[in-house]
Amino acid sequence: MPSPLPHQAADTLDVSLIVHSHLRWDFVWQRPQQILSRLSQRGHVLFVEEPVYLDDLATPRLDVSLPLPRVHRAVPMLPGHLRGSYDESIGIIRDLIRRQIAADGPLGDLFERPVQWFYTPMPAPAMIGAFNERGVVYDCMDELSKFRFAPTELVDRERYLVAESDVVFTGGYRLSKAKSRIHHNVHFFGCGVDVDHFARARSEDLPLAPELVGIGKKVMGYFGVIDERLDYDLLRVLAARHHDAELVMVGPVVKVDPAELPQAPNIRWLGQRQYAELPSYVKGFDVCLMPFALNEATEYINPTKTLEYMAAGKPIVSTAVSDVVHNFTPVVAVADSRDDFVNAVRYALVSPDVSMIARGIEQARANTWESIVARMDRIVREALRVREERPAVVAGERAPRRADRPVRGNRSLAGAADEMGD
Repeated sequence: MPSPLPHQAADTLDVSLIVHSHLRWDFVWQRPQQILSRLSQRGHVLFVEEPVYLDDLATPRLDVSLPLPRVHRAVPMLPGHLRGSYDESIGIIRDLIRRQIAADGPLGDLFERPVQWFYTPMPAPAMIGAFNERGVVYDCMDELSKFRFAPTELVDRERYLVAESDVVFTGGYRLSKAKSRIHHNVHFFGCGVDVDHFARARSEDLPLAPELVGIGKKVMGYFGVIDERLDYDLLRVLAARHHDAELVMVGPVVKVDPAELPQAPNIRWLGQRQYAELPSYVKGFDVCLMPFALNEATEYINPTKTLEYMAAGKPIVSTAVSDVVHNFTPVVAVADSRDDFVNAVRYALVSPDVSMIARGIEQARANTWESIVARMDRIVREALRVREERPAVVAGERAPRRADRPVRGNRSLAGAADEMGD
């Protein structure tokens, strides 16, 4: 559970959110879950995922569960014949949500005047204006149009979403510069960290993950999503050049063929592990890796794992991802070439820079999710105040003209990104 947010007066504990996400709640625990689990302390959250299509289902439904207090996970279950018809699907999902949050619906009055919060632009034209929302927030994690299999209509829908948003947050510094050119109220909030959670890796009381017990070698480790953003040739070279060390990769494999992953006696692909287990893995890492390829998919990323590695008290080696260079160079060894990366890993294994590790721990302490979410919350509340003070004719026009706007396109972002994450 997240730590409590700074104290707020009673009248501020009233902002409910309807969240539209391309990532599933039970996938990798990352930015959306970190932020929303904390915002749920100040209001209810309806977390709407991409639909699941079932060939034997006749009637659409919305499966709602409660993974955390005041976090309502909503999974649209749709008949299989709607697969490939995104416009029709999203209209059905909108109506399912309406019935769910109606005064006589299962969630009653919990979402009477919500804020709509988007992680994906794809449903925005159908959803904005449909729920008498108090405001619209776009939390832009990545430049989604750069990802493999991104829908062609994503760029136009993001442009629409940005235009309709009261606030745009970005997860990357370069991303904030790009969005600032098309919106007046853009704020960069990079990755935060649950310091207490990952600091457990520095405790003698925490047992090692069972796969790391008795290895008898130095460990070069990575945790996170394993997808097209990683440099697999670099990993192959790293394992070959450090044959006396073990390369341990922890995370789900998506959008790449597992059969094509580098294989060697000293490479272990462990698959996905729960967020709660990660400290026991990083405890066994002698050096933490961020082996990202430099391509369109990584141009705007700001890896959450950077601060998590820091909080764990580990040396870190990264390729020259722009946001890592901009935000973390004093505490991360940034390599400009594969040879530099291999050599930086060797140095970290043999002679880790204790002062750099100490600076990393301090930087992690200064960037908790609690402090980030508290600042985001203040910005949203100010944007809502400004919106409420607009002339009534302007505010009144906005909602009804959007609610039943048709959507075009046949592919969901989840189908494109297939659960991308950090």
